[in-house]
Amino acid sequence: MNEEMEVKTEETVVEETKEQPKEKRSKTKKLQEEYDKLLAEAEDSKRKWYAVTAEYENYRRRTQNQSAQRYADGRNDVVASLFPIGDNLERAISSCTDENTRQGLDMVLKSFKKVLEGEGVEEIDPIGQPFDAGVAEAIMAMPAGEGEESGIVKQVYVKGYKKGDKVLRYAQVIVTQ
Repeated sequence: MNEEMEVKTEETVVEETKEQPKEKRSKTKKLQEEYDKLLAEAEDSKRKWYAVTAEYENYRRRTQNQSAQRYADGRNDVVASLFPIGDNLERAISSCTDENTRQGLDMVLKSFKKVLEGEGVEEIDPIGQPFDAGVAEAIMAMPAGEGEESGIVKQVYVKGYKKGDKVLRYAQVIVTQ
C-alpha cells in the first residue's frame, strides 16, 4: 500500500505540476493585464495633470497681463484728463500781460510737463510734416502757399500726446490743401 500511495503521490505531484503553471500563467496574465491597465490610467492621469497645470499657468499669465494692462490704461486715462489743464496754462501764459504772473504760470507749466515726462508722455508736434491720421486729426484745410506742398501740417490747434506707440490724444491740426 505504501508503494501504491507513493505512486499516487508521484502522479498527483506530476498532475499538480502541470496544473500549477497553467494557473500561474493565467494569474500572471491577469495580473499583467491589470498592471498594464493601471499603468495606462496612470499615464492618462499624468497627461491630464500636465494639461491642467499648463492651462492654469496660461490663465495666470493672461490675467496678470490683463491686470497690468488695465492698470496702465487707468494711469493713461488719468494723465489724459490732465491735458486740458496744460492747454489752459499755455493759453493763460500767452494772454498774460503781467511779467510776474507769467513767470509763475510758466513754472506751473514746466512742472506739468515734468509730470508728463515722468509718465513717459511725449507731445506730438507734426508741424511741417505730412499729415498722418495715426497721430493727428485734421480740423481744417487751408490753401497751400507758393512753394508749399499740399497735405502738410501747417498749424497745431490742440496739442496731441502719446505714450510709446499709443496715442493718448490726437493733435488737432490745420493742413494745407
